[in-house]
Amino acid sequence: MEMMIWNVVLTAIVGVLGFVVKEKFAELQRLSILLNRTREEVARDHITRSEFRSDMQQLMDRFDRLERKIDAIRGNNAGIN
Repeated sequence: MEMMIWNVVLTAIVGVLGFVVKEKFAELQRLSILLNRTREEVARDHITRSEFRSDMQQLMDRFDRLERKIDAIRGNNAGIN
């Protein structure tokens, strides 16, 4: 009789432990999927260094054109005075 009770207790402990382990693995899988999605979103929403440099170069080119135009306007105004 004592052995049967011990078997029932051990079976219950192993069952509960198995359930907990299964749930933890399911949660780990869920977190892994969320992490992968987050990595994809971050990569999609952010630009690369080369894209940044290209955009900055375009901006600097526009500033250079504006500077040349301002210098040309100053040069024309200086000749009038």
